Amino acid sequence: MTSHIPLALSILGSLANAYPLVSSKPAPAAAPAPPPNPPPSVATSQQQHNATSSGGSFPNGASAPQPSSNANGPTNANGPTNANAPVGGTTINPVALCEFCGIRPKHFDGTKTHPYCSKTCANKKLNAVPGGTNTAAGSSSTNCKTELRHTTTVVKLARRMPLDRIVRALEEQQHPADFAKHQDVKARLISDTIIAQCCIKRENLCLMCLQTQKMANLHFCSQTCIDEAENKGPMILEVPSGHVTFKSVAEQFKASWRHVGSTCPPVRRVYKIISPQSSLASYDAYKAVVEAKGQFVNAGRSEGNENRRWHGTRRVCNLGDKGHTQFCSSPTCSLCSIIRSSYDISLWGKKTGWGRFGKGIYTSSTSSKSNDYSHNDCKSHLKAILLNKVVVGKGCKMIQDNTNLTAPPAGYDSVLAEKGGSLNYDELVVYSNDAIRPSFLVMYEP
Repeated sequence: MTSHIPLALSILGSLANAYPLVSSKPAPAAAPAPPPNPPPSVATSQQQHNATSSGGSFPNGASAPQPSSNANGPTNANGPTNANAPVGGTTINPVALCEFCGIRPKHFDGTKTHPYCSKTCANKKLNAVPGGTNTAAGSSSTNCKTELRHTTTVVKLARRMPLDRIVRALEEQQHPADFAKHQDVKARLISDTIIAQCCIKRENLCLMCLQTQKMANLHFCSQTCIDEAENKGPMILEVPSGHVTFKSVAEQFKASWRHVGSTCPPVRRVYKIISPQSSLASYDAYKAVVEAKGQFVNAGRSEGNENRRWHGTRRVCNLGDKGHTQFCSSPTCSLCSIIRSSYDISLWGKKTGWGRFGKGIYTSSTSSKSNDYSHNDCKSHLKAILLNKVVVGKGCKMIQDNTNLTAPPAGYDSVLAEKGGSLNYDELVVYSNDAIRPSFLVMYEP
C-alpha cells in the first residue's frame, strides 16, 4: 500500500464529495487577491470579470471549500451560498489546474489565466521534460493560499476516512495522476500526513470491525462490537501486526524471555481470544470478590491484582497458523480445549503426573519457561503459547516445594513460587478455574 500512497491526494480529492467533512462552524473564506488597476479605457464589466477570475482555481469566484455545519449546505462568509458547490470537502476544479503537473491552479497574472501554474511547468511542457520540481518564483500568492487550503481539506478527509476505504480507493483507481514523479514540498506533506494517519488508524483499529478506532483501554470501538464478539465466542481474532495490542504482547514476550544462552524467537502472529460472555462473567465475579478483600485498586494496582502470565501446552492441530482460526475436535488438543472453555483444574496432572505446588493451574511471567511446555503434535513452522489474565490477589511467596496443596495457604489467593531453591524461574499457581482466562494466542518461531 505504501507505494501507492503518493496517489492518495488525487484519489481523496475525488472521494471528498462521498465522505464530506463535518465541522462545528464554517471557516471564513479567504478573500481573493485584488487584480491590478486596469487602464482607464477598460470597462467596469471587465473589472468585474477580472475580480471574479482572480480566484484562479475555483469557479464562480468561490473561495477554497470549507466544511460547514449548516444543514442547508455550505455558506460563504463573503456572500451568498454557492449553489454549485457540494457539501463538505470540495475538490479543485480540474479545468483550473495546471495542464502539466495537475497539482497547482493555473497562474492568473491579473488579465489572463495561463495554462500552467508557473514558468517551470511551462518550460518543462515545452521541453517535454517529465516530472521534476513544479514550483516557481512567478507563482502568485493566491495560488499558494489556494493550495494550502486544498492541502488542509485533504488532510482532514484522510483523518476521517476509514483505512479500508483509503486502501480500496488506492487499489481501484485506474488512471491516477502521476504524483510520484513530482517533488513538490506540499505534495510530499500531504503524502506523509496520509501515511501517518493510516498508521495511526492501523495501530488503534477495533479488532472486531477493523473500521473504527477502538475505545481507550479496550479492544473494541463500541458496545455493539463488544456484544457481537462475545456472542460469537469462543473464537480468536487475528491482531494486525502494526496494532498497539500486537506490539504490547510481542514486547512482553521478548522482555520476559530470560533463559541464559537462548535467543528470543520472533513473534509472527497474535490472536485475541474471545471467551463467551458467561465465562467472562464468572471470572469478573471472582475478581470482584478478591478485590473486595484485598482493596488492590486503592493501593495503585489493578482490580484483584490482575496480571498477565504465560502458559505453554500441547497443540495437535494447526490452530494459529495462517488461515487456521477454527478449533479442532481432538480431545488431546489442550490448546483448543483451553481456548474454547478455559482451564479445568480437574484435568491437573494428566501430563506431568504431579505439581511442585500441588493441584493448581500453573503459569509464569517468564515466556521462555512456558516455552518449555509448548509442544506441537502437528506439522507447523510455528509454536503456540498462551498469554492469560490471572487474578493474583494476595500471593503467598514460596521457594520450597509443597506438592500437597489443593488451595492457597490461609489468607492468600495464590502461590508465588519464586526463583531460588528448587526453581530456576518463577511460577504463579491459582487453585480456582475462575481465577484465570486465556487472553491471547501467540504464534512464534521455534
